[in-house]
Amino acid sequence: MEACGSAHYWAREMSRRGHDVKLIAPHYVKPFVKRQKNDAVDAEAIVIAAQRPEMRFVEPKSTEQQSRTILFRARERLVHQRTELVNALRACLYEFGHVVPQGLHQLGKIKGILDEPNSDLPELMRNECDDLMKQIAEKTVRIDARTAKIKALAAKADIARRLQTIPGIGPLTALAVEAFAPSMECFRCGRDFAAWLGLVPRQFSSGGKERLGRVSKAGQSDIRRLLIIGAMSRLNWLGRKSIPEGSWLARIAARKPRMLVAIALANRMARTIWALLTKNEDYRDSAQVAAA
Repeated sequence: MEACGSAHYWAREMSRRGHDVKLIAPHYVKPFVKRQKNDAVDAEAIVIAAQRPEMRFVEPKSTEQQSRTILFRARERLVHQRTELVNALRACLYEFGHVVPQGLHQLGKIKGILDEPNSDLPELMRNECDDLMKQIAEKTVRIDARTAKIKALAAKADIARRLQTIPGIGPLTALAVEAFAPSMECFRCGRDFAAWLGLVPRQFSSGGKERLGRVSKAGQSDIRRLLIIGAMSRLNWLGRKSIPEGSWLARIAARKPRMLVAIALANRMARTIWALLTKNEDYRDSAQVAAA
C-alpha cells in the first residue's frame, strides 16, 4: 500500500477490508524499543507493546471527527495569525512612542491613533499600519465565519447539545470534545478521562510516600485549554453571580487561588462530561437533583 494519509485513515481502510485494527500511542511503544532505531526494531516494539494486557489503545477517528478536527484547527490557526498581526501593529506604533496594551479590544484605540489629524506618524508608516488593520479585519471575518459554522454543527449534534448544558461549556468546547476525544467507554471512570486530559497532579511518589506536583498536562491540549477557559469564565465577576452560596465551588473559591480553583473546576467538568456521555443524559445541578 502507498505510505500516505494519517494513521486514522489507514485504520478505517484496514477495518473496511476486514482487519481488526488497533492503534497505539507512540510514547507507549517507546519503552519497548531496544537500542538504535530502524524499521525492524520499531516493528518488534509495536508487537511487544500490543501483546501487553494492560496496554491502552487509541480509537480510530471517523471521517466526521477528522473533518471537524480540521475545521477546529483552521479556526485556531486564523486566531494565531490575527494575534500575530495585532502584535506587529502594536510594535510599529511602539517604535514611534505610542504604547498600546495587549488585547483585540484595543484596535479601536489604535484606529484613533492612526486617524488623528495632527498625528506625528509618517505617512509611509500610516499606510503600513492601515494595511495591517485591513488584514486583521479580514482574519476576523474568516474567524467569525468558522465560529458560526462550529456553532451550527454543535447545535445539530446531539452529543454537543448535551455537553452545552454543563455550565462553562460552549459550542467550541463541545465540538472539541466530540472531535478530539475517544469514546467515553474507553475510560473506566470520569477521573480516568480527567487524567487523559492532564487535569490531575503529576506523581513523584516513591517508597510508599505520596508526592504530588502540578498538573501533568498530558493528553489532548485543546480540550484541556478550553475547559480551563470555561472554568475561568465562571470565576470572573459576572460568572460568580451564578455560583450558589455554600456550594463546593463557593467554598474552594473563598480560600484558594483563582487559577487553582479553575483547574479543580475543569477537572470536575471533565468528570461531568464522562458521566453525561456514558449515561446519555443532560446536565442536572445539585439543586435540581435535590428537588427531584
